[in-house]
Amino acid sequence: MFQETRVALIGIMVENPDSVEMMNQLLHDYSQYIIGRMGIPYREKKLSIISIVLDAPIDKISSLSGKLGMLDGVSTKTIYTKQR
Repeated sequence: MFQETRVALIGIMVENPDSVEMMNQLLHDYSQYIIGRMGIPYREKKLSIISIVLDAPIDKISSLSGKLGMLDGVSTKTIYTKQR
């Protein structure tokens, strides 16, 4: 059965480097939905800024964003396309 998908962007700010390993594992677990990923290290602020673009069912996008946001020192914001 076909499940409707949406394109979304998850913006991630990582302030705790100890959370990077778990974050990467989560991204690997959802890799089938990831279209692209861009990371920018901001060394002066000890911050990593990551953008993840996905094409996935809404529940998968919400689940990934929520799991990432629960990691210590990780903040996320998700933007969805209006088009289905």
